[in-house]
Amino acid sequence: MSVSKNAEVVLKQRYLKKDENGNSIETVEGMFHRVAKAIAAADIIHDTEANVDETEAVFYHMMSELEFLPNSPTLMNAGKDLGQLSACFVLPVEDSMNSIFEAIRQAALIHKSGGGTGFSFSRIRHEGSTVNSTGGVASGPISFMKVFNAATEAIKQGGSRRGANMGILRIDHPDILKFIDCKADSKEITNFNISVGLTEDFMQAAEACVDYNLIDPHTKEPAGSLDAKLVFDKIVDAAWRNGEPGIIFLDRLNRDNIVPGQGEIEATNPCGEQPLLPHESCNLGSINLTKMVKEEDGKVVFDLDKLEKTIGNSVHFLDNVIDVNQYPLEEIGFATRQTRKIGLGVMGWADVLLMMGIPYNTDEAVMLGEKVMSFITDIGKAESQRLAQERGVFPLFKESILFQETPQRNGTITTIAPTGTLSIIGGCSSGIEPVFAYVFIRNIMDGTELLEVNPVLKAELEKRGLYSEELMRRIAKEGTVSHMKELPQEIRRVFVSTHDISPEYHVRMQAAFQKSTDNAVSKTVNFSNSATKEDVAQVYSLAFSLGCKGVTIYRDGSRDEQVLNIGKVKRSADGDTTIEATVDQGVRIIPRQRPDIVTGVTEKVKIGCGNLYITVNYDEQGICEIFTNTGKAGGCPSQSEATARLASIALRSGIDVKTIVEQLRGIRCPSTIRQQGMKCTSCPDAMARVIEQEYKKQVELGNWMPMSGEPQSRSEAPLAVDDVVIGNFCPECGSPIEHESGCVVCRQCGYSKCG
Repeated sequence: MSVSKNAEVVLKQRYLKKDENGNSIETVEGMFHRVAKAIAAADIIHDTEANVDETEAVFYHMMSELEFLPNSPTLMNAGKDLGQLSACFVLPVEDSMNSIFEAIRQAALIHKSGGGTGFSFSRIRHEGSTVNSTGGVASGPISFMKVFNAATEAIKQGGSRRGANMGILRIDHPDILKFIDCKADSKEITNFNISVGLTEDFMQAAEACVDYNLIDPHTKEPAGSLDAKLVFDKIVDAAWRNGEPGIIFLDRLNRDNIVPGQGEIEATNPCGEQPLLPHESCNLGSINLTKMVKEEDGKVVFDLDKLEKTIGNSVHFLDNVIDVNQYPLEEIGFATRQTRKIGLGVMGWADVLLMMGIPYNTDEAVMLGEKVMSFITDIGKAESQRLAQERGVFPLFKESILFQETPQRNGTITTIAPTGTLSIIGGCSSGIEPVFAYVFIRNIMDGTELLEVNPVLKAELEKRGLYSEELMRRIAKEGTVSHMKELPQEIRRVFVSTHDISPEYHVRMQAAFQKSTDNAVSKTVNFSNSATKEDVAQVYSLAFSLGCKGVTIYRDGSRDEQVLNIGKVKRSADGDTTIEATVDQGVRIIPRQRPDIVTGVTEKVKIGCGNLYITVNYDEQGICEIFTNTGKAGGCPSQSEATARLASIALRSGIDVKTIVEQLRGIRCPSTIRQQGMKCTSCPDAMARVIEQEYKKQVELGNWMPMSGEPQSRSEAPLAVDDVVIGNFCPECGSPIEHESGCVVCRQCGYSKCG
């Protein structure tokens, strides 16, 4: 077993069997044996003389050696009573109350079993249209999305995973403008990722700056028109603001719809990589590419024999899942078995590039990605064809666009999924994403710190005699290796992180993998906080021109303020701030400790009682404390001291300066306002003025971000509380989180949530 200590923690918290008191009663080895045994049992269905023990041994080996891992529901539920093994589902939503609330019921069952759901709301008639059956007026798709969202909130998903949804609306729906802005308020529709379903016609109209038609979903007749370029810009503006909506290209999804006679593909799973027909599900799995390389003539190269063998075993595994899966609904089981779609993908791609000495943001890396994915899909199809000879083709094969090809067991073979938690278990980078950060500082129970260092970087630095804890802590603080000038140029060139890579290369890498992927590719295009809306628009256009099936973007710092729901943070990234939040108990914030050394100013302000001396102290993180002294004149020293203490606590708890200034400014005290020549109205008002004055001075010096501006970096972003993050920190362990394909993932404790 080669599972890391960090992976053991994640597995114990989220995957291993527990007793009625929540205590783990299963080892990591036991989990892999449980899963291997349950999935291998499917062999006997197709061959009564099959050597199930041998298959179990093969499956156990590739999981325990971290060469391949199935999606989380399979690891959690295989061999248990629940037995629901799929991660991805799409449910139909027709334009009737019966259909809408049936979809909500079905989604609740799926969420409870550990799956995520995708919906197209494009068939629901637009707000304000007439409902003939009642004589009333339709409330529109967004109102029903809020009902779905509330239902999801009420379901705790399988005790281990939180419910997640994808909501999609066609670009030609009359309510499209309302949909684009439906998550502008971060307190709304918090359990959904949303994407606009774009068409080729719309993209051409936007490029030509002409109008396009809206279509009434009920009558299928034109219902007005909009300027395509203005709508495109509105999508860009919303995505720039907080990362949503994403976009998917509906025509491309349906170009690869293997059974078009069964209907159109209108929706995907929550992270966008798995387009599905209504009631279809798909089980995913990922090959750890860091385990698929070898050293040859002093160079790291792919071990193609091992990779080929692993691909074959993985396809066999995923096909078996379809047979042993206990589907949450009969309709889902039937639809899934009709096409037998599987989604084999990869993780560890960025780490492999590092091992090979190839920078992620180069043409060489892009071309290699295209070759690797082509190989995986070709070998995967060959294995599916072999299984078809033994077990038969999928039932709808004769209706499929594959009819002229060699008979195949599975309608689709490959998908590139986000592998946030799985990659923690696998000890590698996530999916095809670049490395987010090379060093984390992990705080453990006794207050000490452990350095979590990317193993490839650590090995390279040790080989060169450059590794030290001091250097690692500096890298953790900087967030990047490429700016460390004391490191050799070759290391800085190769070890690029997410924010060192231009959006163009993010898209080009996604497109390279998409070229040979049956389904779609989950990938986030990361932008710096200073990125412009034009930058986002260029990425959307580039993704369209390069053949991507969709795009998710995230501008750093754009989701810092979210809605409080549930969660608990024991430590922030620096080990000081503790934030606990629950629905019942509200929010508990323990401020970071006062620094040992601070810098400050003291100003004398005349008040009605005499002179008030106000001291404002700060460190590199910002203003951290306020002191007051009323001198010999008396006044209200206890009240001034109490106000200063509360303001200090608020500042060290992450409350932004602007909010504190606004709360204190303008408070009036009779003893002060009755006297002429005063520059303040009270002691609190005087404090607000001095705090604001010092803050503005530091902003002018370039030390801090403007009071009304966006955060300039991850380290400067204010803390905020929500069901996912506290600012940019995990709600369960306080470590930095990563934004990945519409989800947030903590690589320290495995916490993740989509929507």
